[in-house]
Amino acid sequence: MAGYPTRIPNRLAPSGTVPDGTTELWKDRKRYLWLIGLVVPSLAFVAFGGYLATGWSVWFWVGPIVILGIVPTIDLVAGLDRSNPPDDVIEALEQDRYYRWITYLFLPIQYAGFLGAMAVVGGWSVFGALDGMPLSPVDKVGLAISIGCIGGIGINTAHELGHKKEANERWLSKIALAQVFYGHFYIEHNRGHHVRVATPEDPASSRLGENFYQFWPRTVGGSVKSAWRLEKRRLARRKQSPWRLDNDVLNAWLMTVALWAVVVVAFGVEVLPFLLIQAVVGFSLLEVVNYMEHYGMLRQKVGEGERQRYERVLPSHSWNSNNIATNVLLYHLQRHSDHHANPTRRYQTLRDFEESPVLPTGYAGMIVLAAMPFVWRRVMDQRVVDHFGGDVSLANISPRKRAAYLRRYGASPLVEEGERARAETTEEQARKEVLAARCPSCEYVYEVAAGDEHEGFAAGTAWADIPDDWCCPDCGVREKVDFVVIEPERAA
Repeated sequence: MAGYPTRIPNRLAPSGTVPDGTTELWKDRKRYLWLIGLVVPSLAFVAFGGYLATGWSVWFWVGPIVILGIVPTIDLVAGLDRSNPPDDVIEALEQDRYYRWITYLFLPIQYAGFLGAMAVVGGWSVFGALDGMPLSPVDKVGLAISIGCIGGIGINTAHELGHKKEANERWLSKIALAQVFYGHFYIEHNRGHHVRVATPEDPASSRLGENFYQFWPRTVGGSVKSAWRLEKRRLARRKQSPWRLDNDVLNAWLMTVALWAVVVVAFGVEVLPFLLIQAVVGFSLLEVVNYMEHYGMLRQKVGEGERQRYERVLPSHSWNSNNIATNVLLYHLQRHSDHHANPTRRYQTLRDFEESPVLPTGYAGMIVLAAMPFVWRRVMDQRVVDHFGGDVSLANISPRKRAAYLRRYGASPLVEEGERARAETTEEQARKEVLAARCPSCEYVYEVAAGDEHEGFAAGTAWADIPDDWCCPDCGVREKVDFVVIEPERAA
């Protein structure tokens, strides 16, 4: 097991066995557990193998059985993991390419299972193994749902890759999304959701009193509209039409069209309904996770007049979970607060924050609850109210339910507002000529002399001419007002 030298204080020492101030090799105890994430794309082969060995059609339903039954049970048994990597090992941990290769390997296994399943649905044999064992329509539906579950977890892999600065990882993200026809997620999530998270304007942030079946059409439709609007605006700054291949929404969708066309030509038009089934299952699995991640969370507005804006994203704006089984399966997606604070940070370095609201179980188990709105409300609504100190008016409430929730829970005038960040630009700063500015989250630098052609800002575009609602193109979190003015020579 790889070790990273660090000075570990007692509060980080496991079981208090490392004396305060002692230099030890810190080890990631989950280093090899991360390989469990590759079990998910392998489920297609589990289905094939189980069916061949037993003849039982239930094997074709292995996807929902594992994700909605086995994993939640393991979460309850395996318990929690609250361990965080020490600050001084994070950089070395980020550079350890072992962790990257785990996410890279997900894709070939995912697509091998996808193509194998479509071949079987189309009546092909898998190396002759399924000859004489025809599948019923119910078997094919079960297999399509299982493949959709794999594709849905594949969106999480795409999510991990799509936040990185390396071009190859961003392209791998689009490839992972192609199976379920959700390539616009790459744009909307990074540049839309991360900017608007925990606000009424965000289609991917669920509201108190909104059940999953109400949230689903709002987020699916809203995400498509948001992604298209973001790319149209970016290309308009370059004085270009959105109907071109470097529109990242269009080129992502075209990848799906090409993939599906090859599958239909190769395996027959009869696979088309099952392509649609697996796609809907896949992106619905993503959206039910979106539903639980920010349920009822609301960033309060700070500032005055024209300078009023939402407070910065804090750990308190995301529901977290430390259930170890789902965490290793989803590459620490459940440590969602740190992800929103540091979107480009790799999964193995994400940390737990004590101030983050905590779900009663892991994401897999919460999916089951989300499917039953009455149970979901019984479990989650009081937790949202408690999180806001009893003042439900501070929550992101469904407009249709707002009056009912205020009557039921009331609004407490005694709730402390606390200190709010006020990133207001002084008049002196406004008058000062800005030649370069740096994002405080990911170190992206905008230099006036160079501009940013991809964002539609020609060389020489003044900082004052950058739209106020523009956000960092790398991390998608910091807005223009958050950038730190620097000298151009410091940008190198």
